[in-house]
Amino acid sequence: MLITREERTHGEVLGISRFRAAVDDSFVPLQVSVERPDRFRGVVRGAQIDDVHITDVRATAHVVERTPELVARGASPYFKVSMMLAGTGLLIQDGRETTLGPGDLAIYDTDRPYTLAFDEAFRTMVMMLPRHLIALPAEVMGQLTAVRMSGSEGVGAFVAPYLTQLAENLDQLSGATGARLMHSAVDLLTTVFTRESGMDDASDPHRALLRRIYGHIDRHLASADLGPASVAAAHYISTRHLHALFHAQGTTISTWIRTRRLQQCQRSLLDPAFADRPVSAVAAHWGFPDAAHFSRIFKAAFGVSPSEFRATH
Repeated sequence: MLITREERTHGEVLGISRFRAAVDDSFVPLQVSVERPDRFRGVVRGAQIDDVHITDVRATAHVVERTPELVARGASPYFKVSMMLAGTGLLIQDGRETTLGPGDLAIYDTDRPYTLAFDEAFRTMVMMLPRHLIALPAEVMGQLTAVRMSGSEGVGAFVAPYLTQLAENLDQLSGATGARLMHSAVDLLTTVFTRESGMDDASDPHRALLRRIYGHIDRHLASADLGPASVAAAHYISTRHLHALFHAQGTTISTWIRTRRLQQCQRSLLDPAFADRPVSAVAAHWGFPDAAHFSRIFKAAFGVSPSEFRATH
C-alpha cells in the first residue's frame, strides 16, 4: 500500500466516509465506491490559488464517478488534469478510455460524466481549473479528454517534473508567489495540449492560421487598436472569415480578446511589479479604459471586484 508511516506526515489517513467528504470538498460532487470499505485508506492534501485547486491524492483501490445526475445538479464547469505519480488508473470520458501510469497526464471535463477506476493503491496529482484558463478552443479541448499524454517524452517531459514539484510542495503555494507558480503550471499545460491537439502543426493550414491568430492576440493585448479589423488585416483575411473561424470554435473573437485581457489583469493584480499601480491603471494597461465597465466584467468573470481580489491575495 502506498500510504506508509512516513507518508502519514503529509496528511491524515482517512476511512471511506471521510475520504468521500474530502473529495467532494476538494473537487465537485463525485460518487466514490469501494469493494471493501473497511479496508479502504486515503490521504487528500490540497492547496487553492484563486480558482485553481491542486490536490495530492493517495489511496487504495476505488472507483470515482461523475454521474449524469451529479452533472445535472449544476456547478461551474472545470477542467481537471490528472498526473499519476504512482500506480495506475483508468480514465473514461466522451466514449474514450485510457490507462495512466506514473508520469502520464490526462484531462477531463467536470461538465460531462466521467469515471476514474483504480485497481490498486496509487498516488495522483489533480489540478482543477476553470475552463477559460486554457487558451484553446472548446472544440480542440473536447478532442483531448481521456487521452493519455506522456510525461516522459516530448513536451510532457518538461512539464511533468514541474507538476510533481508542485504536488510535493503544496505548503509553498500561497500569496503572489504561489499564484505565479500556478499560472506557470497552467501555461505549461496549455503548451502540452497545444502540441497534443496538433494546433502547432504547420502542415495543417487551418490550425496553423488559428495558432498565429491566437499568438497575435496575446502579443497585442495591451494595444488599444486590437480588434477584429486589426487582427484580420494582420493575417490578410477578411473580418467575415475571421468571425467564421472563431464561430467554428464556439466563441467570438471579441469574447476571446476580452477573456484573455481579463486573465492578464488578474495576473497583474497579483504581480508585485504592478503593486503601486491603481486598479484603473492596470485595467487601462490591458485595454480596459473604462474603470467602471472593467470592474463589472471582472466581477462577473471572477466573482469579486478587482479591488477585493487584490486585497485578499
